Amino acid sequence: MDTKELVCLAARIADDKKAENIKVIDLCGLSSLCDYILIVSATSKPHLDAVEEEISKKLKELGYYKANRDGGESNMWRVSDYGGFLAHIMTPEARDFYALDKIFSFGKEIDYKRPVKKAVKKAPAKKAVSKKTTTKKTTVKKTTAKKAAVKKTAAKKTTVKKTAKKTAKTK
Repeated sequence: MDTKELVCLAARIADDKKAENIKVIDLCGLSSLCDYILIVSATSKPHLDAVEEEISKKLKELGYYKANRDGGESNMWRVSDYGGFLAHIMTPEARDFYALDKIFSFGKEIDYKRPVKKAVKKAPAKKAVSKKTTTKKTTVKKTTAKKAAVKKTAAKKTTVKKTAKKTAKTK
């Protein structure tokens, strides 16, 4: 999975967790910081925690781990570095104050909802081949003789009589 697919997947994960105002910005060739920036808004600290945790968990399942994380227990802003992209999870107040959307406005915004198309080479068209008509063969179904079902009888339990002991005691 390339970085563009990964950042779009992270954006869709954030969307599934009800994050708001999701933006993926392409900085390829424009910044030495990273290739893509993901900026999402979370409505509260628990929501911020949930969005960050879900992105981390789902990407970890695919083998992609955070290179670094900043914001620790901040109630307003978390940043996770996944190498090729940075994920900024912020409250709307922090987003307005720090204005990352304006800072990275030189980049191109990407539609994360559409699956990323890969360049695929098309195979040359095959020539149409005419098929010869053949006569239909009939097959005869063979039947095998079935053996009659044999009913097995259950083994009977033998009981030991204690009368022999009683007669021995009485003598």
